[in-house]
Amino acid sequence: MTRRFDGLVFDKDGTLFAFGPTWEVWAQEVLAQLSRGDGALAARLGAAIGFDLGAGRFAPDSPVIAGTNAQIAALLADELPGRSAGEIELYLVTSAASAPLAEAVPLAPFLAMLAAQDLALGVMTNDSEQSARAQLGRVGVLGMFDFVAGADSGFGAKPLPGPLLAFAEALGLEPERVVMVGDSTHDLHAGRAAGMATVGVLTGMAGAEELHGLADVILPDIGHLPAWLAESC
Repeated sequence: MTRRFDGLVFDKDGTLFAFGPTWEVWAQEVLAQLSRGDGALAARLGAAIGFDLGAGRFAPDSPVIAGTNAQIAALLADELPGRSAGEIELYLVTSAASAPLAEAVPLAPFLAMLAAQDLALGVMTNDSEQSARAQLGRVGVLGMFDFVAGADSGFGAKPLPGPLLAFAEALGLEPERVVMVGDSTHDLHAGRAAGMATVGVLTGMAGAEELHGLADVILPDIGHLPAWLAESC
């Protein structure tokens, strides 16, 4: 039986790592550090990025979910007139590299199973490449990917298709034989624009109703992907 796909490119946050358990813990620490104990300022910073300090949760439309570090830093800088957006962005990149990581599924055996099928594997995140490599390295799976790119890697950021097409070009793949796997509309818009198949997962902040119409299939998490791939042959 001829298989339909030759490569998979994954979003990172909300896809490889469950969004809430990873980034809501990180956000509380970041806001505490940036506000230096000023509760009112921490609340304003949280509001600027769509994070409710009281509930400890991001709003579904928070710019942190699919935005770049530069975009998030610019929003925070509006509430921190004594600090530049560039300085804040550097802090975000550094702190994100050590964020607590909640794997959506045990990644090492999952990726090994996909690699055994001779599928090319990539990561494209709107986080920085430095953070992505650091986090993937911490859970021992960096070397399992053939391609890792962030919004600062020179290919652009999602929802633009450039970084996904860069993955296909780097691995010598036809875009229509690649699957973009992500948890946000940015991921799926990018995949569609690149001419790739699109798979939505529900380990991010978006619900199925938000992803409907942009994904060829919506799965509870990436662990259901091998079965779908087998059915798509």
